[in-house]
Amino acid sequence: MKLTAQKSMLVMVLTLAGSAFAQTAAPAPVPESTLSYNIGATTDYRYRGISQSGKKPALSAGIDYAHSSGFYLGTWATTITWLKDTTANPNTTKGPAEVDLYGGYKGTLAEGLGYDVGGLYYWYAGNNLSNTPGLVNPNTFELYGALTYGVFTAKYSHATTNLFGTVNSKNSGYLDLSANFDLGSGWSIVPHVGAQKIKNGNSYTDYSVAVNKDIDGLVLSLAVVGTSGLGSAPYTLPGSGTRDLAKDGLVLSVKKTF
Repeated sequence: MKLTAQKSMLVMVLTLAGSAFAQTAAPAPVPESTLSYNIGATTDYRYRGISQSGKKPALSAGIDYAHSSGFYLGTWATTITWLKDTTANPNTTKGPAEVDLYGGYKGTLAEGLGYDVGGLYYWYAGNNLSNTPGLVNPNTFELYGALTYGVFTAKYSHATTNLFGTVNSKNSGYLDLSANFDLGSGWSIVPHVGAQKIKNGNSYTDYSVAVNKDIDGLVLSLAVVGTSGLGSAPYTLPGSGTRDLAKDGLVLSVKKTF
């Protein structure tokens, strides 16, 4: 009788201990949605190979919302100078910031094959570029679709409006091919090549290779960025002086996500 009671007590203790261990080891539930923030700085804000900040430093910040279903929304803003530089008089054309508003849906088509579809609106707050002869409002909307297989991504963006102030450029397109090679310990290499087709305008190619280091959400990046197809003459704006805004160069950036 005494032995039976001891066995029962041992079974109870082991059961409780196992139950407690299972509760401790259980994985944390996946949140239904997440909200993240980021701030950044760069020595030269390049977009599709061309400097948007007159080859000078720029500051940025953003907010992203993601739902477990794959739906996402976000906004990102940065300082720019290219609008001001479209005229020789810096007080003529205004628009010190670019604000990107985007949303879309990400999912999986098959094992290892993901997709991303959505839209992106480039809003140049307070700009008056349409006052400049030969140019129109730079605010631009693009629809995009991307496929990712392993480390490789192909993305196409299609402008449903005029493209960044170019007259009669609706239906311009941009094809972006890139890869992301994880080297371990937070290191990665990201090569990229893109082809910008501008309807009724100059089309060109841009390319870059970035080396990134992620330190607990703080990403340091050093990239070689350049373009081809814009001609042999330097790509300048009236207010940017003699600086070639599309010339190959090194860009150092830092971004913190939290």
